[in-house]
Amino acid sequence: MAFNKLPKTIFYSLFSFWIILALGAAGSWYWWKNAIAPVSSSEEELITVEVSEGSSGQEIGNQLEEKDLINSTLAWRIWLFSLRLEDNTDDLRAGSYQLSPSDSLPEIGQQIREGKVLSTRFTIPEGWTQRQMAEHFEELGYFSAEEFLAAVENIDRDQFPWLPDDIPHLEGFLYPDTYQIPRDRATPDSIITLMLNRFAEVALPIYESQESPYSFLEWVTLASIVEKEAVVDEERSRIAGVFAKRLEEGMRLAADPTVEYGLNIEQTEEQTLTLEQVNTPSPYNTYLNSGLPPTPIASPGKPALEDSLNPPETDYLFFVARYDGTHIFSETFEEHEEAQRQIQN
Repeated sequence: MAFNKLPKTIFYSLFSFWIILALGAAGSWYWWKNAIAPVSSSEEELITVEVSEGSSGQEIGNQLEEKDLINSTLAWRIWLFSLRLEDNTDDLRAGSYQLSPSDSLPEIGQQIREGKVLSTRFTIPEGWTQRQMAEHFEELGYFSAEEFLAAVENIDRDQFPWLPDDIPHLEGFLYPDTYQIPRDRATPDSIITLMLNRFAEVALPIYESQESPYSFLEWVTLASIVEKEAVVDEERSRIAGVFAKRLEEGMRLAADPTVEYGLNIEQTEEQTLTLEQVNTPSPYNTYLNSGLPPTPIASPGKPALEDSLNPPETDYLFFVARYDGTHIFSETFEEHEEAQRQIQN
């Protein structure tokens, strides 16, 4: 029967059905576009969301809606269902996220699906001790200083077999650098692993590249003292040369930073080391003890490591610091005493 021969009632019923179907489809499409659209146009606003381990997709959707990051939890459930149809999974990863309401629902969901967790960045300057690091991490709100100082005493030689034997802690082997780590992984162990891996990446090739009169531990220890003494970059290699010559001739290093480390103090221009402090016995006191201290006293950077492994030849045996960070170098003790008088005056 020809379409134009249909009874009018049936014709109008079919026509109405297709109109309703088209309007419904258009309405659904309009609703969907609005449901997944960004909540806000502000690109500067970032909202932190904590997704706990084991959270369901519905729980995450409710949290996103409560924080005004998505328009509809129904649209969120539909989006998750479409993922399941597409690749048979709708897994969402736990962690801390910084999300923007200027992103659409699929964009926000994809960040959580891919685990693009909130990262944190920290910088450890050259010459810092593990105690300074601990205090810094506490100030950043990662964990307590005590937690970090306890963790650096756990020597994992299975994971890091290159670490020297019989060291009581990791002082000197936590490489100074700028690091980025997922915020929810900012634990003492994770950060220590990150820094030890960086030390192995930077320092081990330097030591293995040439013959050295020092053991691995002696080399890092010497580099840490050079790092603490050298304020001006141009003087670093010369300072390394002086220390190498003193060790070669059996002289005590007489380095202030070793005394400071042993007493857990830090001298300043206003409060310099006293004679009593210099004469206080300590395994780290290189005024009283010959040779190198038992461990490094800080974290040396790459230049100090390189200069300490291959120091230049020098006739200097002494140096004394000016108040601007530079030093006066001397070949004899008499010249050294005169340099000290000049600075004091």
